[in-house]
Amino acid sequence: MHTSSVTIHPFREKNRAFSVVLFIELWERFGYYGMQSILVLFLINRMHFNDQNANLLIGAFSAMTYAAPVLGGWIGDKIIGNRRAMLYGSIILAMGYLLLAEATHDTAILYLTMAVISTGNGLFKPNAATLVRRIYDQNDDQLDIAFTLYYMAVNVGSTVSMLLCPILKDYYGWSAAFITCFIGLVLGILNYFATHKRLNPYLPKKDQDPLSWPVQGLIFLGIVTFISGMTFLIQSATLIAACMWAAAILIFLLWIIMYYRIDSSNRYGLKIMYILTLEGMLYFIFYQQMSTSLTLFAQRNINPAFYIGSYHLFNWSSGQFQALNPIAIILLSPILAKLYDYINRQSYDISIATKFITGFSFVAFAFGIWWFACFRSTTPQLSSWVMIYGYFFLSLGELLTSGLGLAVIARYVPASMNGFMTGSYFMASGISLYIGSKIANLAASKNINTATDHLTLQLYQNLFLNLFIAAIIVLILLVVLYPLIQKWDRNFKTNQI
Repeated sequence: MHTSSVTIHPFREKNRAFSVVLFIELWERFGYYGMQSILVLFLINRMHFNDQNANLLIGAFSAMTYAAPVLGGWIGDKIIGNRRAMLYGSIILAMGYLLLAEATHDTAILYLTMAVISTGNGLFKPNAATLVRRIYDQNDDQLDIAFTLYYMAVNVGSTVSMLLCPILKDYYGWSAAFITCFIGLVLGILNYFATHKRLNPYLPKKDQDPLSWPVQGLIFLGIVTFISGMTFLIQSATLIAACMWAAAILIFLLWIIMYYRIDSSNRYGLKIMYILTLEGMLYFIFYQQMSTSLTLFAQRNINPAFYIGSYHLFNWSSGQFQALNPIAIILLSPILAKLYDYINRQSYDISIATKFITGFSFVAFAFGIWWFACFRSTTPQLSSWVMIYGYFFLSLGELLTSGLGLAVIARYVPASMNGFMTGSYFMASGISLYIGSKIANLAASKNINTATDHLTLQLYQNLFLNLFIAAIIVLILLVVLYPLIQKWDRNFKTNQI
């Protein structure tokens, strides 16, 4: 008699296994976003890049970091297993953050560090997400809830580091902030070794068997080769952009091949995943502004002091404003999860396409707030509360778009393709992040050192207006495509019965 995996592994055991991935992901995000909170400031203030070069380097780094999971997901699925790939990625990332502390004196080390971090992220990110998928397999009604809570919990790590690292930088220097990112991830790795056996019931045999020495040697050689290649590429934003677009074309061709090779019962699901991935890709253009234009806007045109009336509360460093994003996600995620759970219990389902449309309306509203604040301001220094209002709606839009990107893959893509498709999703996001950095340069003065506060305010006002209009156009596009996506969803569910 067949017994389902739900019976063999009670939901409590699933949650215990989920906590293993959750905790190491939390500390990985602590390191990555701690670094990101000060990266553009580091490039401009310490390494003496100008705005345009700093934005483009961050764009190239982001694209590389998000494209690498395509290969990392395939390696985890087909060669070394998802759990092992996640562990290797976390160790490489920790090494990258440690190297970054030395990059404060050498541009060559900076490029090497970015390549190491991108490689580690490529192994870590898609395989951690795939493990969540494996744990909650056969519990599709819980996937949106699980990924929403997952999205919330990992933002705890990024919130703490985004608040902490800019302060450490201000008081103890750049190296102290980057070493803190390294220490955080080491704590996550130690916890993994203490609890990793909880994952065993949800892993295929390949992920539990030891690797032979020849395979380990090949993996090590491949990692070193990849890091060397990325170190060379990242020094040329033009070259990495060309490679990125070439990879995008290859992925697109593979999507077409997979569509025609897959069982016809799954094709409607793939079409939904493809179109929603492209829609989610558009969101990351706006998301990239957090680590580029919005951080520089905070440094140049936002009063760092928080007031209620005439009462002074505290001051924030410009890099700390990025923490408003994970703070909003932490506050909003439980509300959305409870809302999804209530709707499920009412036997009614809000489609993911509907959530995407709602999300982009909030994105448009966020940039509308920033544009209007600049437009109506009579001084070049705006209230810090403007950042809170805008980040609130931008973060809500994130939860309803990119926050559900992995849930789209888990819901509509066969398990055997999950790692590769997750990697494809991150690569598409990387393309958008590079485009987002190019767009951020619309607010880059040719000589920012001589630019007045009034000039920078005008530059950011024009940028935010363009982004507001672009978000409205995307929203209209989503509404037009909505009936088609709903039709595909009905056909997909019919074929799965």
